[in-house]
Amino acid sequence: MSHHVLMFGWEYPPRHAGGLGVACQGIVHGLRHHNMRVTLALPFAHPTEHDVCCPTTASETIHIQTPLQPYDSERSYGYRWNMSTESDRELYGWNLTEEVERFTAESATMTAHVQPDIIHCHDWMTFGAGYSVAKQKDIPWVAHIHATELDRTHFQPNELIFALEKQGLERATHVIAVSEYTKGILVKWYGISEERITVIHNGLTDFSSSPSQKQQTRPPLVLFFGRMAVQKNPQQFLNIARHIHDLDNTVQFLMAGSGALLPEIMEQACAQGLAHCMTFAGQVQSEEVSDLYRLADCFVMPSVSEPFGLVALEAIDHGVPVVVSKQSGVAEVLNHAFKVDYWDTDKMADCILTILRESALQEQMRTESHRSLRGLTWKNQAKKIRDIYHKLCSFFSRHG
Repeated sequence: MSHHVLMFGWEYPPRHAGGLGVACQGIVHGLRHHNMRVTLALPFAHPTEHDVCCPTTASETIHIQTPLQPYDSERSYGYRWNMSTESDRELYGWNLTEEVERFTAESATMTAHVQPDIIHCHDWMTFGAGYSVAKQKDIPWVAHIHATELDRTHFQPNELIFALEKQGLERATHVIAVSEYTKGILVKWYGISEERITVIHNGLTDFSSSPSQKQQTRPPLVLFFGRMAVQKNPQQFLNIARHIHDLDNTVQFLMAGSGALLPEIMEQACAQGLAHCMTFAGQVQSEEVSDLYRLADCFVMPSVSEPFGLVALEAIDHGVPVVVSKQSGVAEVLNHAFKVDYWDTDKMADCILTILRESALQEQMRTESHRSLRGLTWKNQAKKIRDIYHKLCSFFSRHG
């Protein structure tokens, strides 16, 4: 039996700031492959965005107007509200809490005509909407955690967001976590019972048949690709770069991504004498991502708390050896990568230099990593999600 799912997403390529949108797209693709009907509810800030929004692969896409953004805090939302026009202020909530409540009510209105069997919500901002609509329609709903407030803030959470997140997880019929690492956080810090959580790792739409071949006619290049935010630890990448530069001044570094910390990181790079070997690419468009990976000889993910780390899979698919933080979910699925505590600058630098200097090791990491992860596709992961839907719908039909 094929079920109809109403999915509340928060971002979707090409309009996305992080891995959440890429994962949402992959799940929709995978579910559609398994003949699931998917109605996707997505936010948009202004009618002009709605007009030019790229089509999704969902059966139906509903756009819900809101200025909320995936990685919003009270401060970032408040700043944008203060800078907005008078007409926008009349439309939207004056603070984060009020706007989330307004978005929840608007979501119920905009999806009233949809008759799904189950609801799937991605991260905390959609939990209120999922709960409200599921209660109204008397159907189960799934809370899918891609990142917690603790991850985003290095365990110094905004109490309001933490409370809303916890409330949503407690209300959900079932919870999907992107890693055992995230499941552990949900159990320890949010008090969610292990029995209510299923771990389903992220994947890729398809792995290439073989990793890309690298050209060795240029200086070696080390890549950081992520939001310039505390969670992603760009400061540690600078520390690693400084350490490597002291040992080998031929190595080049590329930092790709935007975020609140970007100006500060650029200033620090200059202050540390790295201006001549450090390039900042800023926000990278979807169509430019492959070119970015092809430039790299080593990819580094030094996150302080990374629920998964989809960029590491993307790097491997492009034939790039990776060094990742032990404090990450993707470390659970990598058998041919260096895994280092995020704070260990010396060891991370040593691992990177080993990769750059040992061509045989570099080739082994490229080929073995790629081979071992070929089964980690969204088609396979979506089948696991579909099976959860079936179990929940079957239980709900019997017990209500």
